[in-house]
Amino acid sequence: MASHATVATASASKYLQQLCKHWSHRFAVEFDAEHGTVPIPSGMLTLAASPAGLSLDLDAPDDALPRMEATVAEHLQRFAFREELVFDWVRT
Repeated sequence: MASHATVATASASKYLQQLCKHWSHRFAVEFDAEHGTVPIPSGMLTLAASPAGLSLDLDAPDDALPRMEATVAEHLQRFAFREELVFDWVRT
């Protein structure tokens, strides 16, 4: 199953890089200023930064998807403590 969210923020690249660096000690993360991939144990997180916001695509088994959505949102919200990020996950 897959889930997508677009988070409006002017700091998308900053948050993408922070999350990827944070998880690079646990996973084989690949990233630059605009794109990132995080192979999580049960799937894949793909991130894309633009001036308008951060795009998140999460692929995970049905039973793991809600937990992974919450984990990704929680980590990003910690990095963005100066602003409130809104995650509106849409499952496909």
